Amino acid sequence: MRATVYHGPGDVRVDEVPDARLVEPTDAVVRVTHAGICGSDLWFFRGQSRIYEPGMRVGHEFLGVVDEIGTEVRTVRPGDHVIVPDVYSDGSCEFCLEGLTTSCLHGGNWGRWGDGGQGEAVRVPQADGTLVRLPEAVEADEAKLKTALLLTDVMATGNHAAVSARVRPGVTAVVVGDGAVGLCAVIAARRHGAERIVAVGHHAGRLELARRLGATDLVDSHSDEAVPEILELTSGGAHCVLEAVGAKESLRLAVAAARPGATVGWVGVPFFDSPDWFEVYKKNLAIAGGMAPARAYLPELLGAVEDGSLDGSAILDLTVDLDRIADGYRAMDERRAIKVLVRVA
Repeated sequence: MRATVYHGPGDVRVDEVPDARLVEPTDAVVRVTHAGICGSDLWFFRGQSRIYEPGMRVGHEFLGVVDEIGTEVRTVRPGDHVIVPDVYSDGSCEFCLEGLTTSCLHGGNWGRWGDGGQGEAVRVPQADGTLVRLPEAVEADEAKLKTALLLTDVMATGNHAAVSARVRPGVTAVVVGDGAVGLCAVIAARRHGAERIVAVGHHAGRLELARRLGATDLVDSHSDEAVPEILELTSGGAHCVLEAVGAKESLRLAVAAARPGATVGWVGVPFFDSPDWFEVYKKNLAIAGGMAPARAYLPELLGAVEDGSLDGSAILDLTVDLDRIADGYRAMDERRAIKVLVRVA
């Protein structure tokens, strides 16, 4: 079968690799139909990730059709269209039962030395705890399918930011970051009832999309007056701040934008040592979040996609086929695309 393989910084290729196959009785083999390129995929593409080596397979966002199941799989059957969250999990360990599927005692990640989602098929361990069947209304609607793909990671992560920041009806929320996760966080803040949503970023087109998705105010994060402008818009700081970048500067901005007693939902993967802890201490801020347990959010979010109340399809602004996936990586790396949809089958 064909799959996307990392060969070094700036070099991803579609290679012939061994076919995905059942190994354990709890496995399924899923034929991939749609995959996504994640912003975090750019870390190894740019040579910034130490955990990727040449020869590793990549991709952790995908939808597909079940081809085979192990003898112990009970919840899906061959032919089922399924959504696959960005990590696999058994659904029954103590952490899964608490909703922390990313901490599953028997879970793991896609790609690296295993099957990656940016390929023709994937062996899915712990199929019963991981796979969720797509509703027929989602299968038949292209916009809903695109939004369903986002649920595998970035939309769930935006939702995790809103949940972690305790967004609730009537509050003011600030979203730091205008990438795919930040835009999904804007949608999530609106869904959770925020009255005012300030989107902070530095790409004009993305900020305008944030406005269409629910932001009430836009702030240029590269401006020297960004923090004063946010504080003026929010009358001294926001109740809830959603940090969706992971840079030291973005978390500092998030802390500066928070009113005393606020909560910062921090979901940007950190590339730094620590935030300004004294500022956190002085303001009595709560910081919550981390890696989003996408599988735990899927029933609610997929239901919202099915009934049409959740639509993030505009965030996927470039589509390529598997043979052109390297073009998709370059487009995201060069900021010519927010997020790329890869049609595999």
